[in-house]
Amino acid sequence: MALITKSIRGTQDVLPAVSYKWQHIEQTALLVARDFGYREMRTPVFEHTELFQRSVGETTDVVQKEMYTFNDKGGRSVTLRPEGTAGMARAMLEHGMNNDTLPIKVSYLTSCYRYEKPQAGRLREFHQFGVECFGAGAPQADAEVIALAHALLNELGITGVSLHINSIGCPSCRAEYHKALKDYFEKRKEHLCETCNGRLERNPMRILDCKSPICSGIAADAPIMLDYLCDDCLKHFSNVKDILDAAEIKYEIDTRIVRGLDYYTRTVFEFVSDALGAQAVICGGGRYDGLIEEMGGPHLPSLGFAMGLERLLMVMEAKGAAFPEPPRCDVYLASMGYEAVKRCFNIAARLREGGVSVECDTVGRGLKAQMKYANKINARYVIVVGDNELNTGTARLKNMKTGQETEVDLDESLYTTLFNRSIDRHLANMAEVFTGTSEI
Repeated sequence: MALITKSIRGTQDVLPAVSYKWQHIEQTALLVARDFGYREMRTPVFEHTELFQRSVGETTDVVQKEMYTFNDKGGRSVTLRPEGTAGMARAMLEHGMNNDTLPIKVSYLTSCYRYEKPQAGRLREFHQFGVECFGAGAPQADAEVIALAHALLNELGITGVSLHINSIGCPSCRAEYHKALKDYFEKRKEHLCETCNGRLERNPMRILDCKSPICSGIAADAPIMLDYLCDDCLKHFSNVKDILDAAEIKYEIDTRIVRGLDYYTRTVFEFVSDALGAQAVICGGGRYDGLIEEMGGPHLPSLGFAMGLERLLMVMEAKGAAFPEPPRCDVYLASMGYEAVKRCFNIAARLREGGVSVECDTVGRGLKAQMKYANKINARYVIVVGDNELNTGTARLKNMKTGQETEVDLDESLYTTLFNRSIDRHLANMAEVFTGTSEI
């Protein structure tokens, strides 16, 4: 019988064989962010469309081509979030968090949606880890956010990553830069793609971000923003570099970084990996001092970054970064007969209360099939319980790696030993759980 349907193009299922790797990245990310004072926040998967039109920017590819937008049953236009910052900023304002002590530091793990050509590490449903720092205008805030991303990549064991930074100025100095860009591209407009010709009038900086080889080649000789920075923006960028130097975080100036969203100002940055053949951006972010005001809030200098988890996982695997072992069953309780089944379920419940991963037979297998199943799930230890074990109150604890066996009591002493100890889920020494003895 054929399947009714399969997964939608541009989406993927995360199966148990790899989900533990995702959990490792997610848990590490939240812990590193917590060390920097960032607390997790969660927002809905869809928002009113105008949130992204105003914040992300009408001239971006995201708004023009990639958003999943539809009318709900009430006739309201809603959009699946294409990125994380806008929703976080909306929630921060809606709940008055900006009235608390500043800065407001939040982190998030979220799914995002963009309609674009699926490729390795770039799907239509993708996932991000990100942080946002609302209400911090000093250059040390830029350096701290960059340092957080740097620390996370180090904690995940990712090598071969370089930090690229740039400044795209403020609206004041950017106006002069826009004039220079427009003059430059106007003379070459007949060679630009249709999209970039549209950008020429509205936001010529977007041309620098075009993926077309022809447009990229033309943009290579375009004026650079650093030559047009006002004194304040120049000083801010200089201070960011000084603080990164003090923190011993290496970087290179990349004048072509503009990022893909309109809300960025001043510092922008990317962490680039060499793991996937061509250089791949695995983290991008920067400052967006005017975004909160654009959304109807007060002037609140802010900044943040986002990392794509799919691409991050690909880079980690390509680099041979260490992952924890996949979860394993600590104890498999093999039963023979209905009375043994009941006793095994009782034992399992008590063991799980102590943090031990336990499985029992739930399909009615014979003993031989149960032992085969215990091997298949890579159980660390097996206890066989039948009529004889129920009568004597003892059973044999078998180490499935070494084959060694130890006799254990199936009475209250087992649980007393368990509850009086701090049990490690990985159970480096299961014998201690049951008998208080050394490794068997």
